[in-house]
Amino acid sequence: MRIALDAVAKGKDGGILPPTSLVLETGRVTLATAETEQRPSVLGLIATGRMRPDAGTVTLGGHSGARRLRRVAALVDAPEVNDPAPDVAVVGVVEEELMFAGRRADPLSARHWLDDHGWRHLTRTPFGQVPADDRIRMLLELAALRRGIEALVLVSPDRHGGDPVHWQRIAEEFAARGFAVLVIAGTAAATALTPSATTAPAHVGRPRIRAGAALRRARRRPASVTARPSTGGIRP
Repeated sequence: MRIALDAVAKGKDGGILPPTSLVLETGRVTLATAETEQRPSVLGLIATGRMRPDAGTVTLGGHSGARRLRRVAALVDAPEVNDPAPDVAVVGVVEEELMFAGRRADPLSARHWLDDHGWRHLTRTPFGQVPADDRIRMLLELAALRRGIEALVLVSPDRHGGDPVHWQRIAEEFAARGFAVLVIAGTAAATALTPSATTAPAHVGRPRIRAGAALRRARRRPASVTARPSTGGIRP
C-alpha cells in the first residue's frame, strides 16, 4: 500500500501549509516535521483524505480518491480535530473507539480490552493524565482495530513530552505489523531521533501563517469527519 503526497499545499500561496511531499508505504515509518501549532493537523487531515489541498495531489496506489483514502487511513490524536478530551476517563475513550471499530462497546468490554493490554490501572484516569508512551500506544492500538485500516497518521506525539525515541519505537512496531505509519512532529523532536532502516523523512516547505481557519472549516465538514461529542473531537 502506498500513499503519496506530491507538493500539497493549503491557503493562498501555501500560507497555511507550504508545498509538502511525502510517501507512506506498508512496513515503513515516514517522519514529517511541523513547526506551527495547527499545521500538523492540517497535514494529517490532507494525508488521510479528510481535507482537500489547494495545490498538489494525494494518491493511493497511484490513483486519486479521498473516499477510498479515508477508509484505509486513520488520523490519530490530531490537536483540535480528534484528540480525546483531557477530562474524559480512559474507559470512556476506549468504549467509544471500540464502537467506531465495530466492536462490542460497553464499559465491561472496554475494561476487558484494557486488561488485555495491561492498562487496567488507567481505567478511571482522565485521558489528559495518561503518560505519553501509554497514550500514544493506546490510541494507535485502538485505531488499528478499525476494519480496513492500513495506514496510521500520528499527529504531534512530541506535545505530550517524554522521549521521542520511545514514540519512534512504537511507530516502528506498528510498521512491523504491516501498517504504513506517518508521524508528524516538531523539528526539535525529529532531530533527536536516530534514522533507522524503517524511517524515511518527508519534504515539507516553510510555513507563513497559522492554519486556524482551515481547521475550523474542516470541523464544519460532515462529509469528511463525524463529530465525537463525548470526547470533544472529531471522528478520525
